Amino acid sequence: MKNLETIYDSRNSFYGKAKVEVLENRINLYSYETLVAYIENGTAPHVNGDYSQTTLRHIKEFLLQNGFVAINKKQIMADYA
Repeated sequence: MKNLETIYDSRNSFYGKAKVEVLENRINLYSYETLVAYIENGTAPHVNGDYSQTTLRHIKEFLLQNGFVAINKKQIMADYA
């Protein structure tokens, strides 16, 4: 697993609280050691539930880095939950 880097977020770092695991057909996002989102076969993102503001920042960054729309909580939950 590697740390999720900040590219779109205004923070300098997520300080190791967000991790990405790359598998053969799936990319997993862990926030505070909990699986919160994944992308299967590069085309099917899924968010596992409704989370805190900080975890939502991790999810948003993860989605944006992988080419998906991530505007706000309402849009993310409607499109990927």
